Amino acid sequence: MDGTGELFSPFVAALPKSFETVIVRYPTDQCLSYQELEGLVRAACPTSEPYILLAESFSTPLAMRFAATHPENLAGIVLCAGFASSPATGLRRLLGRLLAPILFHLPLPSFAMKFWLVGPDASSSLVKTVKSAVSTVRPRVLATRMSAVLKCEARADLTRIEVPILYLQATGDRLVSSSCVEEIRQIRPQVKIEAIEAPHLILQRQPHRAAEVVAEFARSCFAAPTT
Repeated sequence: MDGTGELFSPFVAALPKSFETVIVRYPTDQCLSYQELEGLVRAACPTSEPYILLAESFSTPLAMRFAATHPENLAGIVLCAGFASSPATGLRRLLGRLLAPILFHLPLPSFAMKFWLVGPDASSSLVKTVKSAVSTVRPRVLATRMSAVLKCEARADLTRIEVPILYLQATGDRLVSSSCVEEIRQIRPQVKIEAIEAPHLILQRQPHRAAEVVAEFARSCFAAPTT
């Protein structure tokens, strides 16, 4: 949700050297909606060659929204620990809405980060890196993004996507439950689901395994005949 792109470094480094990667970075000081962020994604995408779009957590509804417009040269999308509708329901959703305006003005304790994001056995360096990335984003921006997650609705967009979809599921995810995966599977039964033993931040905890799966998926998308 930080949108800085700084946390992708281990995953990008693990990808095959032949892969060219472009990281879309969100402004750290502007409260932008999913619709407004879509313009940044569209501007960063290649216009003359096939590509796949990878989105993690907060950005997954945005990827669905974008892919539903059938952009030229998009060959596939990868959803990491993602959701098509709010991953928080009931009391969790209500608390999230109530706490969003003040939550990000407080420093995130290491124990909370380990519980929700990086896992109890995460290294101190990873915890420090995540904290550093989050701290560069204005609290009001993080609160706006959290509110967007709590009221997101991308299920209709998901039905309109025509390219292959890979879903990376974190088996130890405490933020996005398996019900979110099942919802996506029900809407798009042909989605390829790859379960990886990891907490919510899959790409940061399992960069090499994730890179292997994504690279294989990308090659299959690029090899598929165009219509």
